[in-house]
Amino acid sequence: MSLDFFSSLTQLFLNYGGLSLLLVSFAAATILPFSSEAALMGAIWSGLPAAEAILWASIGNCGACAFNYGLGYWFGKTIETRIAESKTYSAWAERTGRWGYWVLLFSFLPFVGDPITVLSGFFRQKFWIFASIVFSLRILRYIALVYGLSL
Repeated sequence: MSLDFFSSLTQLFLNYGGLSLLLVSFAAATILPFSSEAALMGAIWSGLPAAEAILWASIGNCGACAFNYGLGYWFGKTIETRIAESKTYSAWAERTGRWGYWVLLFSFLPFVGDPITVLSGFFRQKFWIFASIVFSLRILRYIALVYGLSL
């Protein structure tokens, strides 16, 4: 990523604070090939307090996970072809079908976590179980990142 991109991101955080972090974290977990962790740390380095940054990033990221679940749930038949054509999605679809809710323990990982959230909706897993596992892991990941780097 270019230096201009990061300077634009920093300016966004300075101008709009937590709301911009919420939007970037949401987009990073849905459509953008970008790291919400990098956005979180960028917001903190731009002056947003750590606890507030964790809160905003968590709301955005967990909201995106719920959105992904909804996409899988409502558009399951439409995305079935895409799942079959994608190596990542098809491999995780097989695991999700075999392992059930246990696969959600991998939902916080980069690259595979977002497909897992879509597949959970596709397989119509119970949302309250999905949310309690996925949201907890995502929030704990941010807390570990922020406080682990500050030691």
